[in-house]
Amino acid sequence: MKKTEYDGIRTYTKKERTMYLVGLAGQNVIYNIIGAGLQYYFESVIFLPALAVGTIMTLARVWDAFNDPMMGTIVDRTRTKWGKCRPYLMIVPMPILLITVLCFTTFGFYTNPNANKSLIIAWAAITYTMWGMCYTVGDIPLWGITAVMTENDRHRNKLLSYARVFAGIGGGVTLMAIQPVGIALGKMLQSKVFSHLPAAQAFNQGQRYGFLLAALIFGVIGCGLFQLVGIFTRERITASVKKNGIAENFKLMWNNKPFRQVLISGILNSPKNLIMLVALTLVNYYYANNDSGQIFKYYAILGIGLFLGQFGVILFMPALVKRFEKKLLYNWSNIISAIPFVLIFVCYEVANNHDVTSTPFLAIYSVMFTFGGLSIGATSILQSLMIADCIDYEEYKSGLRPDAVFFSGQSFVTKLSTGIATIISSLAYFAVDFQKEKREAVVQYMQIGIARNNPDFEPFMMIMFFLISIPPAVGSILAVLPTWKYALPDKEHARILKELNERRHANDE
Repeated sequence: MKKTEYDGIRTYTKKERTMYLVGLAGQNVIYNIIGAGLQYYFESVIFLPALAVGTIMTLARVWDAFNDPMMGTIVDRTRTKWGKCRPYLMIVPMPILLITVLCFTTFGFYTNPNANKSLIIAWAAITYTMWGMCYTVGDIPLWGITAVMTENDRHRNKLLSYARVFAGIGGGVTLMAIQPVGIALGKMLQSKVFSHLPAAQAFNQGQRYGFLLAALIFGVIGCGLFQLVGIFTRERITASVKKNGIAENFKLMWNNKPFRQVLISGILNSPKNLIMLVALTLVNYYYANNDSGQIFKYYAILGIGLFLGQFGVILFMPALVKRFEKKLLYNWSNIISAIPFVLIFVCYEVANNHDVTSTPFLAIYSVMFTFGGLSIGATSILQSLMIADCIDYEEYKSGLRPDAVFFSGQSFVTKLSTGIATIISSLAYFAVDFQKEKREAVVQYMQIGIARNNPDFEPFMMIMFFLISIPPAVGSILAVLPTWKYALPDKEHARILKELNERRHANDE
């Protein structure tokens, strides 16, 4: 195994680190095909009722509350010559690709006028739930392997920090591109393949198959990169002899106080996910008017700050955690972020009677999103670092190293938070009657006019700005309640890790 200059501490090679990061970017391409593209496809391409979409996604996330720890238990009980995480990483990318594409199909349910429309909703529920289960099989070991690739906490912190950067790049590119690419491909198919159909039907068919083709293209790229992790990474920390069952692991997760605090905080922070969920619809309906070129333009103007904020703070995070307590960084990054989130809605209200596409208003939005991005980036990487510390704490306390089980908690929080954010958005849309018929009306109107200038659509425009500002601000404040008195200070973790490494190398020659 690879040795480093750090007193014989085993750690990853540069090649492994690179392959892991590139593969993680690919996995996040897959995640945002679903996370950023599927809800728009459901609500604005095949026009499923918003409450049905919210119910499907939320119930699937509730199932993941059990599915993720179950998968974590399976991984932590796995013993092979390749380790406990790598076997799953080698086999799961191709099944994920297949199910991702299936999520964007309706077969004959959509075009058959005699078909029961509930069949479309049922198919959407089945494929989305299947996708979540398959994604979990890859996601749990993907993050869990970071805790066994190295014995050096500085290397682990760097790897997890860079992991968030590459995850953001893969996910961010997909977030910005999946909708405009799907729309552009749909318009091409509308004119080349479905031109013999009536205009409205040709448009609908083009958009359906455009998004299906976009999902296939992005899926092949993402899964191809994801496959690299299983091939090139190696595990260096030996799995503990003891193997817990599922019930024992649920008890273990709850009884580990710092881990429990991190999980509860992440769930309370769920409304921040509304920014990503609503961004596609907001840009298209409010600014871009279903024009793929305009979508790219306004993503660049409004979204560049969000992504630069996330990447900037992540790159500096290894240096920040050397100088400041993780708890302080986590709590204050959440508290401060509530201010720019609130100002987004204030700015919308002020701009309501002005030219919202003018440079001053766009610049203000970009600045606010930049500060929001700083918070999202800081809390995401600090959450991973704190969970990794909790794994060391559990090994020190009980002798069991639950790498996959504890990182399944991170996966669970991510998915449940998305589900909670989805149901919040669905309820908000329901409150202003932004249901199937109204969405169809907006899409049809955008072919002859600008949706934001139609006073009949004002409640829909307002609710989108509300969702990306006020709930995220509330979530930012709630998130610090469990971690204000965090139970694992950095100095205590450093002492624990030093003793653990002494135990591991006690029999080394």
